[in-house]
Amino acid sequence: MDPDSVKSTLSNLAFGNVMAAAARDYQKEVLAQQKVQASSSMNEEVDLDELMDDPELEKLHADRIAALKKEVEKREALKNQGHGEYRVISEGDFLGEVTGSEKVICHFYHREFYRCKIIDKHLKALAPRHLDTKFIKLDAENAPFFVTKLGVKTLPCVILFRKGIAVDRVIGFQDLGGKDDFTTKALENLLIKKGIISEKKVNENDEDDYDESTRKTVRSSVYPDSDSD
Repeated sequence: MDPDSVKSTLSNLAFGNVMAAAARDYQKEVLAQQKVQASSSMNEEVDLDELMDDPELEKLHADRIAALKKEVEKREALKNQGHGEYRVISEGDFLGEVTGSEKVICHFYHREFYRCKIIDKHLKALAPRHLDTKFIKLDAENAPFFVTKLGVKTLPCVILFRKGIAVDRVIGFQDLGGKDDFTTKALENLLIKKGIISEKKVNENDEDDYDESTRKTVRSSVYPDSDSD
């Protein structure tokens, strides 16, 4: 074999050895990375297990569960007291209803007055949204004692009670622009301002409901204006 051929063969062998060594080194590197990843994963699992066993986290979780349970119990208790819906009551039930809850909205109405029907529709929409406040209605014709006692002279008349005491009222539509086409949102804002209901975040669906309330204003009576007793 001539010297050049020998040199070429040795060079090829050397190149082959270098490539083989590089392949071995690469394989070692891959295995090392896999071990590191496996170790990291095991550590993460251990950390997660430790986190789940953390007494402070367990206490936070227990406190959250207790708060949710308390809220559910509160809502159920309010519903049992007649909250969450707009109800008709009798004169005989009146004192028990207004003294049985901290905040009460009572609408003194006449069955034939169309403005009373407008108020009815808006209060019916608000009652399930404001569970902390009781929403009721009392036929003024069938409650002469309380109509006189509370000085109800113009209908519709919405009287606001706190702990059984009449603290404010909404008479006719004078605080709602004086027109029949006010929105549920307008009445809600007025009641929030008077402190008888709490402000709530309104979503897009609620806004749509308010718009619908405006479009569907009740006009089913021959009485053009609010009437006196």
